[in-house]
Amino acid sequence: MSELSQAAAQAPDAVAEAVPKPRGRVRWIICGLLFAAVVLSYIDRLVLGVLKPQLEGLYGWTNTGYGDITGYFQVCYGLGFLAFGWLIDRIGPRLGYLLAVGMWTFGHFAQVLVTTTTGFVIARIPLALGEAGTYPSALAAASQWFPKKERALAIGIFNAGANVGAIVTPLLVSFIVAGLLLDWRWAFIVTGLFNLVWLFAWWRFYRRPADHPRLSVEERRWIEAEPTEDTGRTGFLNMLRHRETWAYMSGRFLIDPVWWTFLFWLPDFFNKQYGYDLKSFGPPLVAIYLLADLGAIAGGWYSSHLLKRGVAAGRARKQAMFACALFALPVMFAVKADNIWIAVALIGLACAAHQGFSTNLFALPGDQFPRFAQGTLIGLGGFAGAVGGFIASKSLGVLLDRVGSYEPFFIACGVAYLVALAVFHLLNPRYRNVVVERHARS
Repeated sequence: MSELSQAAAQAPDAVAEAVPKPRGRVRWIICGLLFAAVVLSYIDRLVLGVLKPQLEGLYGWTNTGYGDITGYFQVCYGLGFLAFGWLIDRIGPRLGYLLAVGMWTFGHFAQVLVTTTTGFVIARIPLALGEAGTYPSALAAASQWFPKKERALAIGIFNAGANVGAIVTPLLVSFIVAGLLLDWRWAFIVTGLFNLVWLFAWWRFYRRPADHPRLSVEERRWIEAEPTEDTGRTGFLNMLRHRETWAYMSGRFLIDPVWWTFLFWLPDFFNKQYGYDLKSFGPPLVAIYLLADLGAIAGGWYSSHLLKRGVAAGRARKQAMFACALFALPVMFAVKADNIWIAVALIGLACAAHQGFSTNLFALPGDQFPRFAQGTLIGLGGFAGAVGGFIASKSLGVLLDRVGSYEPFFIACGVAYLVALAVFHLLNPRYRNVVVERHARS
């Protein structure tokens, strides 16, 4: 252990404050790569949703069939989250991200071979399993490269990549299919090629801070100013003994379905509610996810700002989450909007609230748990969120075929965040560091 680490272990806050902010910016280049990976993952998962109205007309899909595609995608995503959460703790974010992006690229390309809803369910299995490694890898990398005072902001930045991907996808798919008059399959081919470029960049640039050749001494001292834990590992059952684990899982179970359903169903909502199609629903989706992008960064900035002012971590995170929950409430009235842009404003505000809320929820593993346990916790949370998303997607497909209205879904979205925060606080009232039983690495 270095002298700096020894001092940090004795008085971490004092040492962290004593280390001046570095000149180096390698950690922010890493953040940029994480941002790009999230963008690509969202582009790849959303291409099908943008094409849904066209494919529905070409191949006679039902809402229930499309609900199967999105629902089983989320089941596989949740199982993949469990696997990658466990795996990242063992192989680290560099190899983990290479494996994840490689798997989902294969699944993305495989979609050009099918036309039925059942075919897409099967083709998207490797896409779901690979994309499940996105956040476990990204959060593990952020934990390696960013001290606690910067971590929420870094998470907010790469979490905003979800919104950028959601913005780019309808514009890009519309240009490829409607603008260039190419077959719908080219939308999958062109977007999949970007993944190959990212894989090369990640393989060449990413290393641990201790091994990175471009990292300055000053930046390394800044990253290592906080104490680091001994290496080790833990298991799922061991993690489930802690209330804080259930707090994180409950939050993901309650709010992830909102985001998942918006991602996969908004093009269909605009098509059915306002008659928008592939050529016209791009601008409304862009506006919604631009607002969501601002929410992701604002949510991370707000809690980081409170922390810098000396507010306790638990209070800072929960205060930011409460503000976001209030902003989500008006989405309950989106279905009743006579004008599409009123609906866009209400949905965009809810998406911004979701991203700000989730940015602070995502900070919990790094705030409260030792590093060796964070990947396992993230995996459990992702699985819980995917189970919630599966239930929501399957239910919405059946609801639309039988009732034909999105209104019950939007009402549930409006109240989900206040409910999630209440459950989160009941299970995790003190927001203290969690002592996790550690098993030695073999």
